[in-house]
Amino acid sequence: MSHTIRQQAKLLSRVRRLKGQMEAVERALEAERPCGELLQLLASIRGALTGLTGEILEDHLHEHVLNAEDEQARRQAVDEMSDVLKTYLR
Repeated sequence: MSHTIRQQAKLLSRVRRLKGQMEAVERALEAERPCGELLQLLASIRGALTGLTGEILEDHLHEHVLNAEDEQARRQAVDEMSDVLKTYLR
């Protein structure tokens, strides 16, 4: 069983909070709220997204690298992580 399935309820809850935060940005833009308020909302979203990403990355390392079924699976997981990090750090 995948780590994302085991923690599905927790992860979905975090995603739903992120969705709510994005909707708050939309409402703030529509209401022409001050840019400082918008920046604060966006900073909160970035922090929440970074936290969610970090949690999934950590679980991926434990599940698919540290506890890999075999060396080929470990290599594939490392390659996946490498590709994601390259995209993430752009």
